[in-house]
Amino acid sequence: MNTPSSLSFEDLERVYALLAETIDGLGPEREALFLSKLTLVLAQALGDFETVTRAMDTARRDLD
Repeated sequence: MNTPSSLSFEDLERVYALLAETIDGLGPEREALFLSKLTLVLAQALGDFETVTRAMDTARRDLD
């Protein structure tokens, strides 16, 4: 099992900015496809199903 390391706050801000720029550049019609593909790529890089499902639960929280 891979043990993920935490990103610094500054790196998280950089990831957020890059993600926002990428989504803006793709347009709303391709946003869901991009986010799905990104999730699968990151899940493969993590290599741990439980970590991926916890991350999905965290991301889903408070969206309703």
